[in-house]
Amino acid sequence: MTTQAIPREPQQDRSRATRRRLLEAAVDRLASVGWTGTTVATVAERAGVSRGAAQHHFRTREELVTAAVEYGSEVRMAQMREHLDALADRRPSTLDVVTLLGEMYTTPLFRAALQLWVAASSDEQLRAQVLPLEARVGREAHRLTVEALGADESVPGVRETVQATLDLVRGLGLADLLTDDSARRTRLLRQWATTLDLALSRH
Repeated sequence: MTTQAIPREPQQDRSRATRRRLLEAAVDRLASVGWTGTTVATVAERAGVSRGAAQHHFRTREELVTAAVEYGSEVRMAQMREHLDALADRRPSTLDVVTLLGEMYTTPLFRAALQLWVAASSDEQLRAQVLPLEARVGREAHRLTVEALGADESVPGVRETVQATLDLVRGLGLADLLTDDSARRTRLLRQWATTLDLALSRH
């Protein structure tokens, strides 16, 4: 006896697609115009859905933007995994890894996250939502970086060195917010890769 798969309900598919459009539009708005310019109404307009439909998914701007940054963070992590998988046939160099990290922290997704951090710094309710999200993203970014570098965190100082790497690329991403900092970033990351090789004793 064979069983047939139950087809998905079209309404469920439409609802999922609407939610994703809203999240993508929110990331786009947040990255381009910041927190103050990102409202449920403007995001709904960018997404091409009614304000009522947007509020069905997200009751407040805080809910919408926090969900959008969480979505964006998941996309960033997925992209990092994808790039690392593409290098799976060979051991990526330290420069490969830090360059990839540098790219991750200069995307519109990261710009959107920065805008949310600024808003959360002076809004206790928003901060309470953002802190657990950023802690989870930070742990995952650290784990992926350790894995990509083949770093042994049982060695004293290695964990701190990996964290310093992430702090560096975040700082470079912040510098890129106001002006194109790509040339300086490339030089710094190349030098840091050399320093990191020595710190991790990679040959």
